[in-house]
Amino acid sequence: MDLPPMMDGSAPKEQKPVIECAAQAASPLVNGEVRLAVRENALAVTALFDVAEIAFAEINALELADYVVTVRADSGDYIFSRMGNWCQPFYDALCGAYNKAVLRSLFIKGAPVLTAKGGYRYTESGAGASGTAYVHVYENNVTVLPPDLSARRVPLCFVTAMDKGNFELTLKLGTGESYSYARLGYETAPFADAVEKQIRKLREESLAAVREIDPTLTAAQALQLAKIMPRGAAAPAGQLAGIAPSFAAALERKIADTRAAESYTAFKELCDPAQIWVGLRKNEAAKDAGGIIPVSLTGDDSGNGQPEITPPDSYLLWLAAPSPDGQYAAVEFAEADSATFVYRTGGDFAVFARQINRALEAINFRREVIRLSDEQLRKPDNSDYYMAAKRTAALQFVRSKFAGRVIHSGAENWKRRLAELWNRAL
Repeated sequence: MDLPPMMDGSAPKEQKPVIECAAQAASPLVNGEVRLAVRENALAVTALFDVAEIAFAEINALELADYVVTVRADSGDYIFSRMGNWCQPFYDALCGAYNKAVLRSLFIKGAPVLTAKGGYRYTESGAGASGTAYVHVYENNVTVLPPDLSARRVPLCFVTAMDKGNFELTLKLGTGESYSYARLGYETAPFADAVEKQIRKLREESLAAVREIDPTLTAAQALQLAKIMPRGAAAPAGQLAGIAPSFAAALERKIADTRAAESYTAFKELCDPAQIWVGLRKNEAAKDAGGIIPVSLTGDDSGNGQPEITPPDSYLLWLAAPSPDGQYAAVEFAEADSATFVYRTGGDFAVFARQINRALEAINFRREVIRLSDEQLRKPDNSDYYMAAKRTAALQFVRSKFAGRVIHSGAENWKRRLAELWNRAL
Protein backbone atom coordinates (compact mmCIF):
# COMPACT_ATOMS: atom_id res chain seq x y z
CA MET A 1 0.00 0.00 0.00
CA ASP A 2 1.48 3.32 -1.05
CA LEU A 3 0.96 5.95 1.60
CA PRO A 4 0.49 9.69 1.10
CA PRO A 5 3.56 11.75 1.96
CA MET A 6 3.88 13.37 5.37
CA MET A 7 3.12 17.06 5.71
CA ASP A 8 6.27 18.98 4.80
CA GLY A 9 5.15 22.56 5.23
CA SER A 10 4.57 23.15 1.52
CA ALA A 11 1.40 24.79 0.21
CA PRO A 12 -1.53 22.36 0.15
CA LYS A 13 -2.61 21.09 -3.25
CA GLU A 14 -6.18 20.69 -4.35
CA GLN A 15 -7.09 17.05 -3.75
CA LYS A 16 -9.36 15.17 -6.11
CA PRO A 17 -12.07 13.39 -4.07
CA VAL A 18 -11.66 9.65 -3.68
CA ILE A 19 -15.42 9.27 -4.18
CA GLU A 20 -18.50 11.52 -4.30
CA CYS A 21 -22.15 10.69 -3.80
CA ALA A 22 -25.50 12.09 -2.62
CA ALA A 23 -27.07 11.32 0.76
CA GLN A 24 -29.53 12.43 3.39
CA ALA A 25 -27.71 13.85 6.44
CA ALA A 26 -28.63 14.24 10.09
CA SER A 27 -25.85 15.85 12.09
CA PRO A 28 -24.94 18.70 14.45
CA LEU A 29 -23.80 20.92 11.57
CA VAL A 30 -25.43 19.87 8.29
CA ASN A 31 -28.86 18.36 7.66
CA GLY A 32 -31.01 17.40 4.70
CA GLU A 33 -29.83 16.58 1.18
CA VAL A 34 -26.04 16.71 0.89
CA ARG A 35 -23.13 15.77 -1.34
CA LEU A 36 -20.43 13.69 0.29
CA ALA A 37 -16.82 13.81 -0.90
CA VAL A 38 -14.14 11.56 0.60
CA ARG A 39 -10.80 13.38 0.49
CA GLU A 40 -7.28 12.53 1.60
CA ASN A 41 -7.62 13.94 5.12
CA ALA A 42 -11.31 14.63 5.61
CA LEU A 43 -14.91 13.95 4.68
CA ALA A 44 -16.56 16.96 3.04
CA VAL A 45 -20.32 17.35 3.53
CA THR A 46 -21.99 19.97 1.34
CA ALA A 47 -25.63 21.08 1.55
CA LEU A 48 -27.28 23.90 -0.40
CA PHE A 49 -26.42 26.54 2.20
CA ASP A 50 -24.06 24.74 4.62
CA VAL A 51 -20.67 23.08 4.30
CA ALA A 52 -18.90 20.91 6.88
CA GLU A 53 -15.52 19.23 6.66
CA ILE A 54 -14.93 16.43 9.15
CA ALA A 55 -11.19 15.94 9.51
CA PHE A 56 -10.13 12.31 9.92
CA ALA A 57 -8.21 13.37 13.03
CA GLU A 58 -11.59 14.19 14.64
CA ILE A 59 -13.29 10.94 13.60
CA ASN A 60 -13.43 8.28 16.31
CA ALA A 61 -15.42 5.55 14.55
CA LEU A 62 -17.06 4.62 11.25
CA GLU A 63 -20.07 2.30 11.21
CA LEU A 64 -22.30 0.75 8.55
CA ALA A 65 -25.63 -0.83 9.51
CA ASP A 66 -28.92 -1.20 7.60
CA TYR A 67 -27.66 0.95 4.72
CA VAL A 68 -26.86 3.82 7.09
CA VAL A 69 -23.34 5.15 7.58
CA THR A 70 -22.57 6.74 10.94
CA VAL A 71 -19.48 8.88 11.48
CA ARG A 72 -18.73 9.38 15.17
CA ALA A 73 -16.56 12.47 15.62
CA ASP A 74 -15.40 14.81 18.35
CA SER A 75 -18.14 17.25 17.32
CA GLY A 76 -20.93 14.64 17.41
CA ASP A 77 -22.48 11.90 15.29
CA TYR A 78 -23.07 12.36 11.55
CA ILE A 79 -25.66 9.99 10.09
CA PHE A 80 -25.92 9.49 6.32
CA SER A 81 -28.71 7.51 4.63
CA ARG A 82 -30.56 7.17 1.30
CA MET A 83 -27.41 6.48 -0.70
CA GLY A 84 -28.88 3.55 -2.62
CA ASN A 85 -26.26 1.46 -4.37
CA TRP A 86 -23.59 3.97 -3.37
CA CYS A 87 -23.79 3.07 0.32
CA GLN A 88 -21.26 0.22 0.38
CA PRO A 89 -18.80 1.82 -2.11
CA PHE A 90 -18.93 5.07 -0.13
CA TYR A 91 -18.31 3.31 3.18
CA ASP A 92 -15.44 1.26 1.71
CA ALA A 93 -13.81 4.36 0.22
CA LEU A 94 -14.24 6.30 3.47
CA CYS A 95 -12.69 3.46 5.50
CA GLY A 96 -9.83 3.17 3.03
CA ALA A 97 -8.98 6.87 3.16
CA TYR A 98 -9.41 6.94 6.93
CA ASN A 99 -7.06 3.98 7.43
CA LYS A 100 -4.44 5.59 5.21
CA ALA A 101 -4.55 8.62 7.49
CA VAL A 102 -4.24 6.35 10.54
CA LEU A 103 -1.19 4.61 9.04
CA ARG A 104 0.37 7.97 8.27
CA SER A 105 -0.23 9.17 11.82
CA LEU A 106 1.48 6.04 13.16
CA PHE A 107 4.54 6.75 10.97
CA ILE A 108 4.05 3.62 8.88
CA LYS A 109 5.39 3.77 5.35
CA GLY A 110 5.67 1.32 2.50
CA ALA A 111 3.81 -1.87 1.70
CA PRO A 112 3.06 -4.49 4.34
CA VAL A 113 5.00 -7.74 4.34
CA LEU A 114 1.71 -9.61 4.85
CA THR A 115 -1.97 -8.73 5.17
CA ALA A 116 -4.66 -10.88 6.76
CA LYS A 117 -8.15 -10.43 8.15
CA GLY A 118 -9.26 -11.88 11.46
CA GLY A 119 -9.93 -11.28 15.12
CA TYR A 120 -7.85 -9.14 17.40
CA ARG A 121 -7.80 -8.62 21.15
CA TYR A 122 -5.49 -6.52 23.28
CA THR A 123 -4.96 -5.35 26.83
CA GLU A 124 -2.99 -2.24 27.75
CA SER A 125 -2.94 0.00 30.81
CA GLY A 126 -5.75 -1.99 32.40
CA ALA A 127 -8.08 -1.53 29.43
CA GLY A 128 -8.56 -3.36 26.17
CA ALA A 129 -10.54 -3.90 22.98
CA SER A 130 -11.43 -6.66 20.56
CA GLY A 131 -13.03 -7.09 17.18
CA THR A 132 -12.42 -8.12 13.58
CA ALA A 133 -10.24 -6.15 11.17
CA TYR A 134 -7.38 -6.25 8.71
CA VAL A 135 -4.01 -6.98 10.28
CA HIS A 136 -0.79 -5.89 8.57
CA VAL A 137 2.74 -7.09 9.25
CA TYR A 138 5.33 -4.41 8.43
CA GLU A 139 9.11 -4.40 8.77
CA ASN A 140 9.06 -3.25 12.38
CA ASN A 141 5.47 -3.59 13.58
CA VAL A 142 2.14 -5.37 13.44
CA THR A 143 -0.80 -3.04 12.90
CA VAL A 144 -4.50 -3.78 13.20
CA LEU A 145 -6.85 -1.39 11.40
CA PRO A 146 -10.46 -1.36 12.59
CA PRO A 147 -12.19 1.88 11.54
CA ASP A 148 -12.15 3.36 15.03
CA LEU A 149 -9.87 4.33 17.92
CA SER A 150 -8.88 0.71 18.64
CA ALA A 151 -6.43 0.65 15.72
CA ARG A 152 -3.04 -0.27 17.17
CA ARG A 153 0.58 -0.42 16.01
CA VAL A 154 2.61 -3.01 17.94
CA PRO A 155 6.39 -2.35 17.79
CA LEU A 156 8.15 -5.67 17.29
CA CYS A 157 11.35 -4.34 18.86
CA PHE A 158 9.64 -4.33 22.29
CA VAL A 159 8.15 -7.82 22.01
CA THR A 160 9.49 -9.97 24.85
CA ALA A 161 7.34 -13.08 24.34
CA MET A 162 5.32 -14.70 21.55
CA ASP A 163 2.79 -17.44 22.28
CA LYS A 164 1.55 -19.52 19.37
CA GLY A 165 -1.63 -21.56 19.67
CA ASN A 166 -3.39 -23.60 17.01
CA PHE A 167 -5.40 -20.65 15.76
CA GLU A 168 -4.05 -17.68 17.73
CA LEU A 169 -0.81 -15.73 18.14
CA THR A 170 -0.15 -13.46 21.13
CA LEU A 171 2.58 -10.83 21.38
CA LYS A 172 3.63 -9.59 24.81
CA LEU A 173 5.61 -6.41 25.44
CA GLY A 174 7.97 -5.52 28.26
CA THR A 175 5.67 -2.67 29.25
CA GLY A 176 2.89 -5.16 30.06
CA GLU A 177 0.70 -4.93 26.96
CA SER A 178 -0.63 -8.08 25.31
CA TYR A 179 -1.92 -8.32 21.71
CA SER A 180 -3.63 -11.41 20.26
CA TYR A 181 -4.62 -12.25 16.68
CA ALA A 182 -6.92 -15.15 15.79
CA ARG A 183 -9.21 -16.57 13.08
CA LEU A 184 -6.78 -15.62 10.31
CA GLY A 185 -7.72 -18.63 8.17
CA TYR A 186 -5.10 -19.77 5.68
CA GLU A 187 -2.91 -16.83 6.70
CA THR A 188 -2.41 -18.13 10.26
CA ALA A 189 0.92 -19.88 9.64
CA PRO A 190 2.27 -17.27 7.17
CA PHE A 191 1.33 -14.54 9.67
CA ALA A 192 3.31 -16.19 12.48
CA ASP A 193 6.26 -16.82 10.14
CA ALA A 194 6.29 -13.20 8.97
CA VAL A 195 6.24 -11.87 12.55
CA GLU A 196 9.08 -14.19 13.60
CA LYS A 197 11.14 -13.19 10.57
CA GLN A 198 10.77 -9.48 11.27
CA ILE A 199 11.61 -9.90 14.98
CA ARG A 200 14.82 -11.75 14.05
CA LYS A 201 15.70 -9.06 11.53
CA LEU A 202 15.19 -6.28 14.09
CA ARG A 203 17.31 -8.14 16.64
CA GLU A 204 20.13 -8.43 14.09
CA GLU A 205 19.90 -4.69 13.43
CA SER A 206 20.12 -3.97 17.17
CA LEU A 207 23.17 -6.23 17.48
CA ALA A 208 24.88 -4.41 14.64
CA ALA A 209 24.04 -1.02 16.23
CA VAL A 210 25.58 -1.78 19.64
CA ARG A 211 28.65 -3.34 18.04
CA GLU A 212 29.11 -0.19 15.98
CA ILE A 213 29.23 1.82 19.20
CA ASP A 214 31.65 -0.62 20.84
CA PRO A 215 33.43 -3.10 18.53
CA THR A 216 35.11 -4.77 21.55
CA LEU A 217 31.86 -6.30 22.82
CA THR A 218 31.68 -10.04 23.28
CA ALA A 219 28.82 -11.95 21.68
CA ALA A 220 27.09 -12.32 25.06
CA GLN A 221 27.47 -8.62 25.88
CA ALA A 222 26.15 -7.53 22.48
CA LEU A 223 23.15 -9.82 22.80
CA GLN A 224 22.21 -8.47 26.24
CA LEU A 225 22.62 -4.85 25.14
CA ALA A 226 20.59 -5.40 21.96
CA LYS A 227 17.71 -6.75 24.04
CA ILE A 228 17.47 -3.70 26.32
CA MET A 229 18.30 -0.99 23.74
CA PRO A 230 16.27 -1.75 20.59
CA ARG A 231 15.74 1.01 18.03
CA GLY A 232 16.75 3.97 20.18
CA ALA A 233 15.32 2.78 23.50
CA ALA A 234 17.05 4.02 26.64
CA ALA A 235 18.36 1.79 29.43
CA PRO A 236 19.78 2.52 32.92
CA ALA A 237 23.44 3.55 32.85
CA GLY A 238 24.14 1.25 35.79
CA GLN A 239 22.71 -1.74 33.92
CA LEU A 240 24.72 -0.88 30.81
CA ALA A 241 27.93 -0.62 32.84
CA GLY A 242 27.14 -3.93 34.54
CA ILE A 243 26.85 -5.66 31.16
CA ALA A 244 29.77 -3.96 29.40
CA PRO A 245 31.83 -1.18 31.05
CA SER A 246 33.45 -0.42 27.69
CA PHE A 247 30.07 0.20 26.08
CA ALA A 248 28.98 2.53 28.89
CA ALA A 249 32.25 4.42 28.54
CA ALA A 250 31.73 4.71 24.76
CA LEU A 251 28.27 6.19 25.34
CA GLU A 252 29.67 8.73 27.81
CA ARG A 253 32.26 9.81 25.24
CA LYS A 254 29.50 10.37 22.69
CA ILE A 255 27.44 12.35 25.21
CA ALA A 256 30.50 14.49 25.96
CA ASP A 257 30.53 15.61 22.31
CA THR A 258 26.91 16.81 22.39
CA ARG A 259 25.00 19.71 23.87
CA ALA A 260 23.69 17.31 26.51
CA ALA A 261 27.15 16.99 28.07
CA GLU A 262 26.52 19.80 30.54
CA SER A 263 23.07 18.45 31.46
CA TYR A 264 24.45 14.93 31.90
CA THR A 265 27.11 16.21 34.29
CA ALA A 266 24.46 18.06 36.29
CA PHE A 267 22.17 15.01 36.38
CA LYS A 268 25.02 12.92 37.81
CA GLU A 269 25.40 15.48 40.60
CA LEU A 270 21.67 15.60 41.34
CA CYS A 271 20.85 11.87 41.34
CA ASP A 272 22.42 8.43 41.34
CA PRO A 273 24.30 8.20 37.98
CA ALA A 274 23.39 4.53 37.72
CA GLN A 275 19.69 5.49 37.53
CA ILE A 276 20.09 7.78 34.51
CA TRP A 277 18.62 6.14 31.42
CA VAL A 278 20.60 6.66 28.20
CA GLY A 279 19.27 6.03 24.70
CA LEU A 280 20.62 6.48 21.21
CA ARG A 281 19.68 5.71 17.66
CA LYS A 282 21.02 6.27 14.19
CA ASN A 283 20.24 9.72 12.85
CA GLU A 284 18.20 9.01 9.72
CA ALA A 285 18.27 12.69 8.79
CA ALA A 286 22.07 12.66 8.76
CA LYS A 287 22.07 9.57 6.59
CA ASP A 288 19.52 11.04 4.19
CA ALA A 289 21.34 14.40 4.05
CA GLY A 290 24.04 12.90 1.87
CA GLY A 291 26.67 15.22 3.29
CA ILE A 292 24.51 18.35 3.12
CA ILE A 293 24.81 20.44 6.28
CA PRO A 294 21.36 21.52 7.50
CA VAL A 295 20.40 24.70 9.29
CA SER A 296 19.17 24.36 12.88
CA LEU A 297 18.01 26.89 15.45
CA THR A 298 19.59 27.48 18.82
CA GLY A 299 17.28 28.47 21.65
CA ASP A 300 14.24 26.45 22.68
CA ASP A 301 11.54 24.23 21.25
CA SER A 302 9.29 27.20 20.54
CA GLY A 303 11.48 27.91 17.51
CA ASN A 304 12.92 31.14 18.92
CA GLY A 305 16.63 31.62 18.41
CA GLN A 306 19.29 32.45 15.87
CA PRO A 307 20.07 30.32 12.78
CA GLU A 308 23.15 28.22 13.26
CA ILE A 309 24.86 25.98 10.71
CA THR A 310 25.48 22.59 12.30
CA PRO A 311 26.55 19.27 10.78
CA PRO A 312 24.17 16.37 11.38
CA ASP A 313 25.17 14.00 14.18
CA SER A 314 25.55 10.33 13.31
CA TYR A 315 23.56 9.42 16.41
CA LEU A 316 20.70 10.98 18.32
CA LEU A 317 21.20 10.62 22.07
CA TRP A 318 18.71 11.25 24.84
CA LEU A 319 18.62 10.98 28.63
CA ALA A 320 16.02 10.45 31.33
CA ALA A 321 17.02 11.27 34.92
CA PRO A 322 14.99 10.96 38.15
CA SER A 323 14.63 13.75 40.69
CA PRO A 324 16.23 12.98 44.09
CA ASP A 325 12.86 11.88 45.52
CA GLY A 326 11.85 9.97 42.38
CA GLN A 327 8.66 11.98 41.93
CA TYR A 328 9.83 13.71 38.76
CA ALA A 329 11.87 12.90 35.68
CA ALA A 330 13.89 15.15 33.41
CA VAL A 331 14.12 14.16 29.75
CA GLU A 332 16.96 15.65 27.71
CA PHE A 333 17.56 15.32 23.97
CA ALA A 334 21.13 15.88 22.81
CA GLU A 335 20.13 18.24 20.00
CA ALA A 336 20.95 21.87 19.45
CA ASP A 337 17.43 23.31 19.75
CA SER A 338 16.01 21.19 22.55
CA ALA A 339 14.82 22.10 26.02
CA THR A 340 14.67 19.83 29.07
CA PHE A 341 11.23 18.29 29.56
CA VAL A 342 10.03 17.55 33.09
CA TYR A 343 7.41 14.92 33.94
CA ARG A 344 5.68 13.57 37.05
CA THR A 345 6.46 9.91 37.68
CA GLY A 346 4.01 9.07 40.46
CA GLY A 347 6.98 7.80 42.41
CA ASP A 348 7.98 5.02 39.98
CA PHE A 349 10.66 6.37 37.69
CA ALA A 350 11.37 2.98 36.04
CA VAL A 351 7.74 2.64 34.92
CA PHE A 352 7.82 6.14 33.48
CA ALA A 353 11.12 5.44 31.66
CA ARG A 354 9.71 2.32 30.02
CA GLN A 355 6.60 4.21 28.94
CA ILE A 356 8.56 7.07 27.39
CA ASN A 357 10.69 4.51 25.54
CA ARG A 358 7.49 3.13 24.07
CA ALA A 359 6.02 6.56 23.32
CA LEU A 360 9.09 7.94 21.55
CA GLU A 361 9.45 4.86 19.35
CA ALA A 362 5.78 5.13 18.40
CA ILE A 363 6.14 8.72 17.15
CA ASN A 364 9.55 8.18 15.54
CA PHE A 365 11.17 10.42 18.17
CA ARG A 366 9.20 13.55 17.25
CA ARG A 367 9.89 15.08 20.65
CA GLU A 368 7.41 17.94 20.27
CA VAL A 369 4.51 15.48 20.52
CA ILE A 370 5.31 14.58 24.13
CA ARG A 371 5.05 18.16 25.36
CA LEU A 372 2.42 19.89 23.18
CA SER A 373 -0.65 21.03 25.08
CA ASP A 374 -3.99 19.43 24.21
CA GLU A 375 -5.01 22.70 22.57
CA GLN A 376 -1.89 22.73 20.40
CA LEU A 377 -2.31 19.06 19.54
CA ARG A 378 -5.78 19.75 18.13
CA LYS A 379 -4.52 22.31 15.62
CA PRO A 380 -4.83 21.22 11.97
CA ASP A 381 -1.05 21.25 11.48
CA ASN A 382 -0.74 18.62 14.22
CA SER A 383 -3.56 16.35 13.02
CA ASP A 384 -1.25 13.36 12.51
CA TYR A 385 0.09 13.72 16.04
CA TYR A 386 -3.45 14.02 17.40
CA MET A 387 -4.44 10.77 15.70
CA ALA A 388 -1.31 9.04 17.03
CA ALA A 389 -2.02 10.19 20.58
CA LYS A 390 -5.55 8.78 20.42
CA ARG A 391 -4.21 5.34 19.48
CA THR A 392 -1.04 5.02 21.58
CA ALA A 393 -1.55 4.34 25.29
CA ALA A 394 2.08 5.05 26.20
CA LEU A 395 1.92 8.43 24.46
CA GLN A 396 -1.26 9.30 26.35
CA PHE A 397 0.43 8.30 29.62
CA VAL A 398 3.58 10.37 29.00
CA ARG A 399 1.65 13.43 27.82
CA SER A 400 -0.57 13.31 30.90
CA LYS A 401 2.53 13.50 33.14
CA PHE A 402 4.08 16.60 31.52
CA ALA A 403 4.98 19.18 34.19
CA GLY A 404 6.98 21.79 32.28
CA ARG A 405 10.19 22.46 30.39
CA VAL A 406 13.44 24.18 31.18
CA ILE A 407 15.12 26.32 28.55
CA HIS A 408 18.90 26.20 28.23
CA SER A 409 19.68 29.82 29.05
CA GLY A 410 22.85 29.43 31.06
CA ALA A 411 23.93 26.55 33.29
CA GLU A 412 22.96 28.17 36.61
CA ASN A 413 19.58 29.40 35.41
CA TRP A 414 18.86 25.96 33.96
CA LYS A 415 19.75 24.16 37.22
CA ARG A 416 17.71 26.61 39.29
CA ARG A 417 14.61 26.24 37.09
CA LEU A 418 14.98 22.45 37.05
CA ALA A 419 15.20 22.37 40.86
CA GLU A 420 12.08 24.54 41.07
CA LEU A 421 10.08 22.10 38.94
CA TRP A 422 11.45 19.04 40.73
CA ASN A 423 10.60 20.48 44.15
CA ARG A 424 7.15 21.72 43.22
CA ALA A 425 4.33 20.09 45.21
CA LEU A 426 2.45 17.40 43.36
